[in-house]
Amino acid sequence: MGIELGMITIDCADPRGLAAFWTKALGVEVDQDYDGEFLILRPAVGSAPVFAFQRVPEERAGKNRVHMDFGTDDMEKEVERLIGLGATKLDVHEMPGMAWTVLADPVGNEFCVATHQG
Repeated sequence: MGIELGMITIDCADPRGLAAFWTKALGVEVDQDYDGEFLILRPAVGSAPVFAFQRVPEERAGKNRVHMDFGTDDMEKEVERLIGLGATKLDVHEMPGMAWTVLADPVGNEFCVATHQG
């Protein structure tokens, strides 16, 4: 017996507001909404992980210690799409065989979009 990833939960002040960005970014829908206090997004069939957003009273302080990395075949196109949805471009990194862009969602949670090259 061991553990398996059940869900990635993001703390925020406005779960419905943040879920509005991530549903469009990930192409998913809100599956469960517990009075706006806790929302679970439904992933595409057969894919994971499940994302959730929960209301917390405190503001985010500093850089998040854990972040999500997403892969794509067209990083530029996806970065521009995400910026159009409300993300902010923070940085770009490149090294032989690997490139990624650091973004922040509308409330400042950082995540990366990388090429599938390596």
